[in-house]
Amino acid sequence: MSTALEFQAQERTASGTGVARALRRQGMVPGVIYGDNKEPQMVAVDYKLLNQECHTLAFYSQVITVSVGKEKQEVIAKEVQLHPVHDTPVHVDFQRVNKDSKIHVSVPVSYINEDKAPGIKRGGTLNIIIHSLEIVCPPHSIPENLVVDLTGVEMGTSIPLDTLKLPTGAKAAHPDRDHVLATIVAPSGAAEEAASTTAA
Repeated sequence: MSTALEFQAQERTASGTGVARALRRQGMVPGVIYGDNKEPQMVAVDYKLLNQECHTLAFYSQVITVSVGKEKQEVIAKEVQLHPVHDTPVHVDFQRVNKDSKIHVSVPVSYINEDKAPGIKRGGTLNIIIHSLEIVCPPHSIPENLVVDLTGVEMGTSIPLDTLKLPTGAKAAHPDRDHVLATIVAPSGAAEEAASTTAA
């Protein structure tokens, strides 16, 4: 997990469409920091940095430091509102975190070693069901991604959730819903061969 991302923010006291437009003309994006039993704080952050980072999956699964004056706060990005035409950020919501927090976060799932899966070698197709998994974990235990190793996986096999190794203190947020990560599906006409291979 990376914690290197830092925003230098300005505190703002006014809100509204006119104020937001004025901030954007100055190269800033309005936002709010909330949570941790503290009052919400209205801020503005650098447009270029936010636009660069908010289109990456990692942006939503890392702890970010937001500095407002001399105060530093650890947060995670909860939502970035994008312009409907230009797909650029127009507002950002940050949630404060601390060492005792348990947060919901969506983490990308990577599938590796397809070339070492017998089921795929014989013409099967990897059918990915879970591209990113929602987990509950302490903020400083958020993994950058979760990896599924397909080595040795046969045709017709379902890859269960417990295949994943989660960080200490982390658990799947919806284990019943997300209990199957992927399957290797037989090509049409090869179902009988897949069934006989599995039985063997």
